[in-house]
Amino acid sequence: MQKLAFLYDDIFLTHKPPFSHPENPSRLEAIMNKLKQESFLEKVELIKPDPALEEYILLAHSKEHVNYVKTSVKQNRFMLDEDTYVIKESWNAALTAAGSLVNSVDLVMNKKFLHTFCLLRPPGHHAESNRPMGFCLFNNVAIGAKYAIKKYHLDRIAIIDWDVHHGNGTQEIFYESPEVYYFSLHQFPLYPGTGTENEKGEGKGKNFTLNFPLPAYTKGEHYIKIFNERIIPELLSYKPQLIVLSAGFDAHKDDPLANMLLVENDFAEMTKMVKQFTSSENIPI
Repeated sequence: MQKLAFLYDDIFLTHKPPFSHPENPSRLEAIMNKLKQESFLEKVELIKPDPALEEYILLAHSKEHVNYVKTSVKQNRFMLDEDTYVIKESWNAALTAAGSLVNSVDLVMNKKFLHTFCLLRPPGHHAESNRPMGFCLFNNVAIGAKYAIKKYHLDRIAIIDWDVHHGNGTQEIFYESPEVYYFSLHQFPLYPGTGTENEKGEGKGKNFTLNFPLPAYTKGEHYIKIFNERIIPELLSYKPQLIVLSAGFDAHKDDPLANMLLVENDFAEMTKMVKQFTSSENIPI
């Protein structure tokens, strides 16, 4: 079994804003250029993801949501809200972004790889079951988790989200489900204004949402402490069959849209801690 499958396709660069916008192709271009400079891509298995079937999108989103995005693309309706744009290329890019997670689930569940990494856009964690928002069209992580539940009959999936913004969409989709334990570390207050400690899930999903709203200028050492003292113990108790990292890196100290103080090694350390946990339990990420 190889260590890491790296899923990426240039189709993600075709989703371009019609004006100046922070969510644009240069984000992935910069990452890919750096990885090539470091000869990183020679150390992984580079895989082009397949577009997700619409039936997989519908596992996490309503038919109305899917039709709204599809119709907006066809009608060249640029803005879905004040933050979220689409162009004609956005549909295929969004399907392929979601497909990256579907493919990843198949790869790890069929034991072809233990770990996968998806470099993709448009992003997903703000998209709710019936609402695209916050740069996000479809919730890629939620689609992948729903697919794993449906196809592989998993009933304990952990999603750990350290994007600087709260993943309101991921939380909403699984808020009443014990099949997914959602963890979020995020700056608060900050867009989208959700993610308080009181938001813990409802019904059968009660206590399967765990939010860590953190003040501006929080350093990486505090994130590491939360992992050590709160998240890893919860994982030990929950015994997940699959872990999904919703890995936004905008809590970095140099990100212009937020005010956290993490550095590269902090993200590496959090990843290492999760990997150490999963290696002892043989859990795919």
